Amino acid sequence: MTSSTELNTPLAPGSISVRLYPHDLPAIDQVRVIREQAALAADVGFDGVMVSEHHADFPGYLPNPIQLAGFLADHMSRGWVAPCPLLLPLKPYALIVEDLAWLEAAYPGRVGAGFAAGALPVDFELAEVPFDEIVARFKEALPKTVGALRGEDPTPLGADRAVRRLADSGLPMCAATQSVAAVRRAARLDLGVLYDSLQGAEVSKKLSDAYDEAGGTGAKILIRRVWIGDPPTGEMAAQMDHYRSYAPDRAIANWGDDDQLIVGATPAEAAGALRQMLDDSNCDTVNVRIHVKGLTPDQVGAQMERYPEFLAEFRR
Repeated sequence: MTSSTELNTPLAPGSISVRLYPHDLPAIDQVRVIREQAALAADVGFDGVMVSEHHADFPGYLPNPIQLAGFLADHMSRGWVAPCPLLLPLKPYALIVEDLAWLEAAYPGRVGAGFAAGALPVDFELAEVPFDEIVARFKEALPKTVGALRGEDPTPLGADRAVRRLADSGLPMCAATQSVAAVRRAARLDLGVLYDSLQGAEVSKKLSDAYDEAGGTGAKILIRRVWIGDPPTGEMAAQMDHYRSYAPDRAIANWGDDDQLIVGATPAEAAGALRQMLDDSNCDTVNVRIHVKGLTPDQVGAQMERYPEFLAEFRR
């Protein structure tokens, strides 16, 4: 069994975190509400929170998850924060490393990170990065980023004092993976793996098995939306339409037959259903999503208030 001390490590195998998203509000209110939700997530017992990245006011996202993670950590009584996933091809790897290293220096032991290649053309248009180069750029940048965030960089970046201090323990990291080749790459780099939230259990198990066979020892992170009580079916249908509007065909091919929403009439029932999905997927770590397109902050807050019982049951 994973100890409580180990669960304090960002992205630790066995941990259960929640992914936070901004609501459709004015900018100042978006920041205020997501900070309140991060504070509540810590108080109800999640091990940490994740935030991710899209640009140009893409619905449900903010553009700088590293900055946002700092906004949230400062309002949490406990727990870790992880910009996860960051779109690695958008910037020179050294600039991403500097930002993460200094965030970790501000919140020692409370910062993790995940990396992805990306999928939305508009993100790369803004960064003036050719969209057809993003996969190659990701593969080139990932090992450099991982090495630097373990205090091992042969360039002038290695002289940065926040980067140097990571040589002692390294920053906990994972990579978004949707293929056998990707999980094998993560295993070689000693990274955890992060799966698509709509991926079917059989696909996740295939990837997890390949990760294990390649010697991977990091977290195998299942992402699932979980709802306690009557599910928001209309909002979920709108969310699925939103996903289909931009997801690449390679991702859709791995999706399950439905919206992959975990539902339980009670916290204990929802926890049992999530644990079964975890087992079926050969995963050991969970990132919960509560937010659905169209939900109000009050609806998300009401769900979070039910999570102490859910988390206790799930961990038991």
